[in-house]
Amino acid sequence: MPPYTIVYFPSRGRCEVMRMLLADQGQSWKEEVVTLDVWEQGTFKASCLFGQIPKFQDGELTLYQSNAILRHLGRSFGLYGKDQQEAALVDMVNDGLEDLFRRIARQYRHILKEGKDQYQKGLPGHLKPFETLLAQNRGGQSFIVGDQISFADYRLLDVLLNLELLFPGYLNDFPLFSAYVARLKSRPKLKAFLESPEHVNRPLAACIKM
Repeated sequence: MPPYTIVYFPSRGRCEVMRMLLADQGQSWKEEVVTLDVWEQGTFKASCLFGQIPKFQDGELTLYQSNAILRHLGRSFGLYGKDQQEAALVDMVNDGLEDLFRRIARQYRHILKEGKDQYQKGLPGHLKPFETLLAQNRGGQSFIVGDQISFADYRLLDVLLNLELLFPGYLNDFPLFSAYVARLKSRPKLKAFLESPEHVNRPLAACIKM
């Protein structure tokens, strides 16, 4: 039995980045799907430490809070930079992406229904900090921090791919990001996962299907 279990809604949400990381690192995991009906009944929700999911199990270790899970996986697989300075930068990038993720999540329904054009106009400003960091690292031809992949790269890739679902073709306006996404998607194990039916057919959010 795989040592890892992801307990989450039937969606990408906060867990697709974990799935990408695990797949790229050659790991298998078990999925325990929580339907919205089960969640809304309240019993399972009450059993969760913070009343939230994802819930992640690594053997006997049970974790909640998606960023704590990502940092745990980063430490476990050497995806946290090569020294303390790089680790600090990885944390900074991840925290910035958390802000962006929350901004997108708050406006998700509105973006789908009526606000795509207006929100897309703001993308350059939202993405500028990450574009700057990428450009500063070997002219954008490497990773977001240092010369080896970190959990922040999976997080950035997840956000960029989600935005591609919401705004098809937007990467054409961001050549640095476009090349970055292409490089990461070419990694054999990650490529296989991103092309799998499980990923392709999984909606961004449990409440709305694309």
